[in-house]
Amino acid sequence: MGRRTVVGMNEDQRQEGRRQAVWAVVGSDIGPLLLAATGEGLVTVAFHATDEVRDRTLDRLGSRLGTEPAHAPQSPPLAEATGQLAEYFAGERRGFELPLDWSLISGFNRQVLRELASGVPYGSVVGYGDLARRVGQPRAAQAVGIAMGANPLPVVVPCHRVVESDGGIGGFGGGLETKRRLLALEGVLPQPLF
Repeated sequence: MGRRTVVGMNEDQRQEGRRQAVWAVVGSDIGPLLLAATGEGLVTVAFHATDEVRDRTLDRLGSRLGTEPAHAPQSPPLAEATGQLAEYFAGERRGFELPLDWSLISGFNRQVLRELASGVPYGSVVGYGDLARRVGQPRAAQAVGIAMGANPLPVVVPCHRVVESDGGIGGFGGGLETKRRLLALEGVLPQPLF
């Protein structure tokens, strides 16, 4: 990845628009996860962090933040996030206590994801329509689905807990098998046989 320059700005303006991020890839029970954090907190969790997914995610994040993220797996925000995720996958943690950087999401999507993070606890699920009603938009179930797909912080902001009102599992950006495994970990579904 090459150095990016914001065209049409002087150096002071470029520095103001930049937000440094650090990243690491960590192993989990659902495969490698790319974690990225800024000074504000955890900003990105990406599933299936192969080299290709890692590069694409870091390019997109660098474009949004105005500077290339630095590989720093031992940095305090990433070390804390890595530890809490390990506890979660070991069944020892039911909620995350991490500062989050919400800057990659705004408007309705941010409102829905914040409600999800604070109002749908471990081991429970909510329907798309129910979540829409919680944020005062009872006819926005489909928009809630779009917000789940735009979630930059899956697992930590638990979009896997949003399901269809008829009992269907619904969609999931990390793949349906990943969603099933997360729901099984939380006791909502039976553990897979294989």
